[in-house]
Amino acid sequence: MLPFAVVLIFVTVSMLAYAAVLKADERISVRAARARLADYESPAEKRDTDLQAPFSSRVFEPAAVFIANTARAALPDSYVEKVQHKLVLAGRGQIEEADRFLVLHVLSVVFIPILWWVSWKYTSLSGLELEAVFGFVALGGVIGPDAWLNRVVEERQLTIRKKLPDVLDLLTISVEAGLGFEQALARAVTMVPGPLSEEFARMLGEMRAGSSRSDALGGLDTRTGVPEVRSFVLALKQADTFGVSIGSILRSQSAEMRVKRHQLAQEEAQKAPVKMLFPMVFCIMPALFVITAGPAFLNIFHAFSGR
Repeated sequence: MLPFAVVLIFVTVSMLAYAAVLKADERISVRAARARLADYESPAEKRDTDLQAPFSSRVFEPAAVFIANTARAALPDSYVEKVQHKLVLAGRGQIEEADRFLVLHVLSVVFIPILWWVSWKYTSLSGLELEAVFGFVALGGVIGPDAWLNRVVEERQLTIRKKLPDVLDLLTISVEAGLGFEQALARAVTMVPGPLSEEFARMLGEMRAGSSRSDALGGLDTRTGVPEVRSFVLALKQADTFGVSIGSILRSQSAEMRVKRHQLAQEEAQKAPVKMLFPMVFCIMPALFVITAGPAFLNIFHAFSGR
């Protein structure tokens, strides 16, 4: 009787387990079927869903993606890499920014014959004047985007060079007051806004994400391209290598950056007379000659003409 009860229990448990497995397999099959049916959405419903999207996402974005991909395929790889590096220096290192710049560059070149045709068709320009307009339009379309990008990079680097001494002074004070380097850097980021603080905040994020201080400092140097920042990065790397106190390094770097900022201001002041030369020669001096020598020329002309 006992073996029969054991066999009965075993058969019952086996049947229950088999039923549970069948139920689970049925649920998995139903989910897989539903997933396959989801791919067979009717064309009308899919078309209605697509038409509900904004016009820009349905037309402009695919066209921009096509133009960017075509430009990447047509332009040399060295030029595309150079543009991406400049965008990183300009604080716009996202891939989307590179695509936008390439689209802008392509459109600026495409619009050259269109603008020339508009100038020829709807204006009274002809001959040399029309050729001069075409030359200016072609020059602006070809080198205009690159010139704008170079200008943005220069302005950002100049802002970083001017803000670096202030940030280093705050870092020096914070470290000598007892804060760690990362805590002092976080305080400086919140106290001195600007592109330099943005780069320092990104460096802090990389360090907190697990990157070493040396790699984070190297990324900071790559994203800024400023000689003063490179000097600061090298000094910190040497301090980590040789075990030098961070406070003394920061104090010496702060004094050096203040001297360099003063030299930069003197350099800009020395350039002012040269920059003022062309406006004075072509704008101010002719007006002065007309005012001072004009009456004398008129008197001489009247005297010799017998009037």
